[in-house]
Amino acid sequence: MKVSLDWLKEYIDIDLKPNVLAEKIARTAVEIEEVSQPVEDMSGVIVGKVLSVEPHPDSDHMVITQIDINEDEPVQIVTGAPNVAVNQLVILAKHNAKIANGKKIKKGKLRGVTSNGMLAALQEIGFDDKIAPKDFEDGIWVFDENEQVKPGDDAFKVLGMRDWILETGITPNRADMLSMNGTAYEVGAMLKQKPRLPKVVISETSELETKNLLKISADEELAPKYMVRIVDNVEIKDSPLWLQKKLWNAGMRPINNVVDATNYAMLVFGQPLHAFDYDQIKSNELIVRLSKEAETLKTLDSIERVLRPNQDIVVTDGETPLMLAGVMGGASTEVTSESTRIILEAAVFNSHYVRATARRHDLHSEASQRFERGVNWDDTEKTLNFAAQLIAEIANGNVTKGVLTANNVIKKPVKVTVSLDRINKVLGLSLTKDNVLAIFNQLGFLTELNNNEFEVTIPNRRWDISISADLIEEVARIYGYDNIPSTLPSGRPTVGKLSYKQRVIRSSRHLLEGLGLSQAISYGLTTEDKAKMFSFNANVHVTKLNYPMTQERTTTRMSLITGLLDDIAYNNARKQFNIALYEQGRVFYRTTDDARPTEIEHIAGAISGKLSNDNWHTNQLNVDFYAIKGVIETYLKHFNFKAKISFKPTKDFLQMHPGRTAAIFIGEHFVGIVGQVHPLVAQQFKIKETYVFELDLQQLLTLKKKDREYKVISKFPSITRDIAILVDENIEHATIKHLIDKNGGKQLVDITLFDVYSGKNILPGKKSMAYTLTYQDVNKTLIDEEVNKAFDKVVKVLINELDAEIR
Repeated sequence: MKVSLDWLKEYIDIDLKPNVLAEKIARTAVEIEEVSQPVEDMSGVIVGKVLSVEPHPDSDHMVITQIDINEDEPVQIVTGAPNVAVNQLVILAKHNAKIANGKKIKKGKLRGVTSNGMLAALQEIGFDDKIAPKDFEDGIWVFDENEQVKPGDDAFKVLGMRDWILETGITPNRADMLSMNGTAYEVGAMLKQKPRLPKVVISETSELETKNLLKISADEELAPKYMVRIVDNVEIKDSPLWLQKKLWNAGMRPINNVVDATNYAMLVFGQPLHAFDYDQIKSNELIVRLSKEAETLKTLDSIERVLRPNQDIVVTDGETPLMLAGVMGGASTEVTSESTRIILEAAVFNSHYVRATARRHDLHSEASQRFERGVNWDDTEKTLNFAAQLIAEIANGNVTKGVLTANNVIKKPVKVTVSLDRINKVLGLSLTKDNVLAIFNQLGFLTELNNNEFEVTIPNRRWDISISADLIEEVARIYGYDNIPSTLPSGRPTVGKLSYKQRVIRSSRHLLEGLGLSQAISYGLTTEDKAKMFSFNANVHVTKLNYPMTQERTTTRMSLITGLLDDIAYNNARKQFNIALYEQGRVFYRTTDDARPTEIEHIAGAISGKLSNDNWHTNQLNVDFYAIKGVIETYLKHFNFKAKISFKPTKDFLQMHPGRTAAIFIGEHFVGIVGQVHPLVAQQFKIKETYVFELDLQQLLTLKKKDREYKVISKFPSITRDIAILVDENIEHATIKHLIDKNGGKQLVDITLFDVYSGKNILPGKKSMAYTLTYQDVNKTLIDEEVNKAFDKVVKVLINELDAEIR
């Protein structure tokens, strides 16, 4: 919320500099996002009065004006403003003036006629288009003739631009500060002052009875408080300047005196209001209910909205929806220049429904922001009376007799008890009873003291306080966090160290980064379709959010791969094609519809493009199945599992290439997948050929590992033997390697496949595979007889087991 310092000074005596006050608020209550002064570094802008307007002799759209600026001679200004007229009070940027965006104004000639400055629109002196009044969008700003403004006045001061604006970052628990009253209470507690709140006095000057003009009803669950007043004979026009200044310094656009009065009352009390044009409600009845099937509503932003049955609270005329309750009004009953009788509505709407409606329609308003977080139940009727009286004053209206009340559920103040000992123990202080009583008094909390127990009555304006811990926090805030002494923790110290799981996760990151992959962090929420992709278990249920923030984040993920593919797509769209990413995070599985999801640690990677680029001595190397399989083998070798690591071809994963995908096993335990993303899936994600892997890290943590032990490096020479065999083409390298390793003897230390050939001079259905076997002993130099004996055994096994032919 944007808080005007000048407005705040109407409540409290403040002699602190704006930055000092902002620092105090940030340390005590809520974050201050920005401290600014609208005037910034602009200068030389004053109020001028138009004395004459003459056509430009050489232009069909510009005019020559003489402007009184309370100096000896008028100033001549050439302008193209379409709305300039004699006797207007306008904004004049003089020669050498500095306006928005650092622009300097210099005197010069426009088509041969001297111009000594510029007549300015609000946007030209720094006003945002969103808050500048619509009446002056296409022309210069003109002051109302009834305002106490005269030529030569500092335009920045007159427009409130020399005010300081403190923008507070309101957390959900401090919605009481979404009002000037709430902010004044908080700042007053800091400065040990009681704020001067605006007085509410209503004068019912109309002879008409409200109850004879309108009937209202509301479901108590939807609107536990619902009240209405009527102001008759209003004259719709622009608000007085003092009101417009307060609105635009709060970041709101002035509309007209009635709408502005409701917004002003909301800023004062934090209670949203809505104004209806009485004459547009044909039934003379307001009914609050839930939306029905096939209902629509055109809201004030001119968008036709389709309502969801039994999900949106609407205010109707008995049949037709007139507004989305607590969110935005409808265009059919909008207050216009033709309106003469106004219905003012004040209510407390069900925050659950308001929040859901605002998100569903992507329609977050000042009203919904407050209803979602909560409003002060004590101020509903007070705000209604305040706004009605203000409208009567600035719109020359008459308030009808009586308030119509559909519901008025009373909320009793909460009473919370806390002991002095508890406060001091939690905060590490030695406060006295008087210290604590003084703090509660600063906060405006009624307190009774019984021995060391404080029984505190919490006013309804502070609905965030309900337990003793909340009171302790209040004491700490007002006492000052900086005043709490720093102390070392007591008790026996313990050695800080990472758990086994933390060590594995950290080492996994280091290892994969060492292999050339960069870490990615994806959203844990995705679409329902993506959540089902690449899942290890097809029988689990997805977990959907009841109220997702966007349609792209509705479901918890069951795989990390889709997030990585999104990242690759993002890079490919920006002409980055050589991508190697990994992610460590959790996936979410549910086994039944109503069970909470189980969170499981996974680790995944995705590689696309080239592993290396062309240069003068090396050709490019594109990623393939064996490249990413090598990454997995290197990573899993780090665990030193007791069981054997194996890769088995699989077609069970529809999103993976059926001929280039393997399931990964540790012994008999399935732990993950590796392979190429199916070309159709790659096309869906708009990415090039990509290889991925995903591992169940949680299961890897639990599988048995071998103890690591040091092995002596042999100082004796090795002996190698080469063997080439002809085998059936469907025999896998892993099978051959397993037979050689099993029968090669203790001295066999390495098996390397160095050639695979099929084609010319090889029988159909056969392939030639050549291996180098390396023998070495750590205790002695091997002799040929020992090596030959072991090698012959390998040859015999290959012939017998695989029907191999030695070449």
